[in-house]
Amino acid sequence: MRILVVDDSRVARNIVKNMLKSMYHVEDGFVEASNGEEAWSALQASSVDLVLLDWNMALLNGIDLLRRLRREDRFKALPVIMVTSEAAKYNVIEAVKAGANDYLIKPLTEKNLYEKVRKYFVQEGL
Repeated sequence: MRILVVDDSRVARNIVKNMLKSMYHVEDGFVEASNGEEAWSALQASSVDLVLLDWNMALLNGIDLLRRLRREDRFKALPVIMVTSEAAKYNVIEAVKAGANDYLIKPLTEKNLYEKVRKYFVQEGL
C-alpha cells in the first residue's frame, strides 16, 4: 500500500503519516508533496493506491489537482480523500462533484482517519 500525502504543512503531513503508521504499521509506504504541482509530479513518477489531499496550497490547490486527476483515465479510479479545514457544506459538495471519494475535516482524529482509509484497503487485510 502506497499513500500520497499532499499538504503544504510538513507538520500536517507528519501527523497523518504517524497516525497511519500506528494504525496500519506502514513504515515506508508514503509519498509526500507540499503542493498540487509536486503531487502531480509524484504521481507521474510512482504508483500510489490512495491520495490524502489538502485543499489550500500554493501553485496548484487540492481541488484543482483533483479535477486534473479525474480528467486522466489512469487516475479516474484512484481513491482521493480530501483532508482539509474547509468545513463548509458547499466545499464538501464541490469536492464530491470534482471526484473526491471522501472528505475529512481537520483537525483529524485517529478514529476518523482510520475509518476513511480502511474503506479503501479492506481487501488488503488491514
